[in-house]
Amino acid sequence: MFRLITLNNPRMAQAFIDYMASREIEIQMMPEGSGQFALWLLDEQHQIEAEAELNHFLHNPNDRKYQAASWDVAESRKSHFQYRSPSMLAMLKAKAGPLTLGVMMVCTIIFALQQFGLANQVFSALHFPALAGQQWQIWRWFSHALLHFSVLHIVFNLLWWWQLGGDVEKRLGSFKLGQLFLVSALLSGAAQYWVEGANFGGLSGVVYALVGYLWMLGWKAPHLGLQMPKPVIGFMLVWLVLGFVQPFMAIANSAHLAGLLTGIVFGLNDANRYQAR
Repeated sequence: MFRLITLNNPRMAQAFIDYMASREIEIQMMPEGSGQFALWLLDEQHQIEAEAELNHFLHNPNDRKYQAASWDVAESRKSHFQYRSPSMLAMLKAKAGPLTLGVMMVCTIIFALQQFGLANQVFSALHFPALAGQQWQIWRWFSHALLHFSVLHIVFNLLWWWQLGGDVEKRLGSFKLGQLFLVSALLSGAAQYWVEGANFGGLSGVVYALVGYLWMLGWKAPHLGLQMPKPVIGFMLVWLVLGFVQPFMAIANSAHLAGLLTGIVFGLNDANRYQAR
């Protein structure tokens, strides 16, 4: 499934659904609360065609072809404005690819092991290399990003990873997301270790790399369809600054900053490359 758009007029949206059904492309409408309805494309191989037609529909929803399609399928339509909510698994899979979901699963398993009395053992096995000889244990340069130390910590990071990483993987592929993950985990971990030592963990450095990456792509290569709303960028930047000035919480500020800068560099480089194409 692929989420096309959210609309607040279900009857207008039904005309688009009926028209696409006449072209044998199935779209479902699902409520999202507050009078909003999401349109989900069931077969992603029709994504380009569906998005192109949706753009035309939004500019001219009163086109006769949409009204005609509604009349044609009115009798055969199985339900009239009876919308079912998607399952949690369907929503997760619709937004994210295998790497996004795989990282979420591994983080969740590691966090569960920590809660069942294995916190010290898990941290000892996965923390950033700090002791003699650990620099040759290659996984440690990246595995620190999979560690989380509270429910709020893991929920916050996984939600942003799912939202931002899922967008990158869906549009640019698993290889690009994997590249961003590995490089940003390495550099953000090194920065945090250099400033405060190895007592840290979490995906937040990678998340900030995704913020920087999408920020630059949205600015320099908007045709890719990967953009972050300005309020979200503002929120993440304010949170970054607050991390440095507040004295109450232990926050991996150096990892956040290094991750953001890594993402910005990646984003500028890729934006230029995609523009050249």
